[in-house]
Amino acid sequence: MPQADDPLRGIALSVAATTVFAASDATAKYLTASMPVVEIACIRYIVFVAFAGWLVRTPDLRALWPRSTTLQVVRGLCVVGSAVLFVFGVRSMQIAQASVISFISPLLITVLSIPLLGEVVGARRWAATAAGMLGVVIVARPGPGGFQPAALFGVASSACWALALVITRKMAGTERPATTLLWTAVVGAIVLLVMLPFVFVWPRPWQWGLTLFIGVMSSTGQWLVVQAHRWAPASVLAPFSYTQLLWATLAGWLVFDTLPDEWTLVGAAIIIASGLYTVHRERVRAREAVR
Repeated sequence: MPQADDPLRGIALSVAATTVFAASDATAKYLTASMPVVEIACIRYIVFVAFAGWLVRTPDLRALWPRSTTLQVVRGLCVVGSAVLFVFGVRSMQIAQASVISFISPLLITVLSIPLLGEVVGARRWAATAAGMLGVVIVARPGPGGFQPAALFGVASSACWALALVITRKMAGTERPATTLLWTAVVGAIVLLVMLPFVFVWPRPWQWGLTLFIGVMSSTGQWLVVQAHRWAPASVLAPFSYTQLLWATLAGWLVFDTLPDEWTLVGAAIIIASGLYTVHRERVRAREAVR
């Protein structure tokens, strides 16, 4: 029997996920002052593997073997790339700024879906994508004395995440979500463990605690996102993902005593508006496809 939608529950879970992610991002930024980014990500992924293994536990290991090993590996590389690049970016930027730039992922999905999924993108969605990119330019402020190179890490992180989501959509009809979750965790952990010896420093007890906190929070956030999409369609949940900017701003103020300036807010407004319009166009296309 199909599960009935419960939009309010899905929205509550989605907002909870944004809160958890903001807490994880703030902690990661704090730790970058004393620990290598790769090491922070590696400990986070070790927790992620344990979490994913617990969620997908099954006596039949063959059920965890994917239909497309290549796509699963590429997706895993994209997700770990997105995570590491985001932390490199947030190390030198305000959390709110890094979060704003991460919101361009839905717009980049529009671009990537053309060659990878064969989708047709109309002029209005292209206009929304261009507007979103303008918002990123405003946030990064390229110009004499104003450009923040760390913004490039944010854009690259968003591109990796967008590619991971496009691959997820491509595999949706053939792969179990549990299989994808486990492969994403394992691939990322392997990559980071290979890189770890080149940067490793032995963490102090408080650093161990905070890195484990990041792992638990980010894994919990992923679980909340999955649960939210069980109760409500992605088109309903998408606008509420932008509440992460509120929590990121609050975390930046409480932990680092920083607030986004007016240009960051202007750029955020443009990116969010273009993202919401893209979601609207997806709804319209979905309705037309049903007819």
